[in-house]
Amino acid sequence: MKRLIVLLLVCFCSVTFAQTADQHIYSGNKQYAKGNYKEAAAEYQKAYAAKKSREAQYNLGNALYQQKDYEKASKQFEEAAKNSKDRSIQSFSNHNIGNAYSEQKKWDDAINSYKQSLKVNPNSADTKYNLAYAQAMKKKDDQQKKKDDKKDDKKQDQKDKQDQQKPEDKKDDKKDDKGQKDPQKPEEKEGDKSKSMPSKLTKEQADQLLNALNQEEKKLRDKKDKVSGQPVKLDKDW
Repeated sequence: MKRLIVLLLVCFCSVTFAQTADQHIYSGNKQYAKGNYKEAAAEYQKAYAAKKSREAQYNLGNALYQQKDYEKASKQFEEAAKNSKDRSIQSFSNHNIGNAYSEQKKWDDAINSYKQSLKVNPNSADTKYNLAYAQAMKKKDDQQKKKDDKKDDKKQDQKDKQDQQKPEDKKDDKKDDKGQKDPQKPEEKEGDKSKSMPSKLTKEQADQLLNALNQEEKKLRDKKDKVSGQPVKLDKDW
């Protein structure tokens, strides 16, 4: 009798949890339809806590995706695809993982995810279209990257050439410096180079020089006196 009661309680609890999980999924779907993705995510989390439902996990991934939380959304999709036996959930989850990678422009990962989805559901037109789009965008990015790399290589080559020319420029500058005159130094006249500083005079030489100067001064004074005297009057010769 006790065993029967325990079994009934377990069954009742299982039904209750299932009903609670379904109720949260239902509420989450209503919020999702209204565009209230944050509230929808909260309901799906409650549903998953009540029952490890892959449907709730997949829906939670969708709600997070709509909030642009692509990393967390991808984790929910990955778990749902890995643990669910429902092929629809497997296919949709991988498709949405591809979408999340596409939003982040991770084209290689997106391509792989779309291919995984097509393995489960090869007839999905949406997945085929998204795969083609991701492949086209990857090709475009690769071409742009090649162009950018060429530009970088060209800039590096120009820089290397400039670096190689710099030592030669410095040598030329030195040559120019030798050829140019220092503006701060006065130009030397040709006669200046031959001049030397006078040596110190002896006493006799100083006396002789002094006497010579005195005599020269006397001559100049006599001349001056003659010039400054009364002018000579010229008489008429008749």
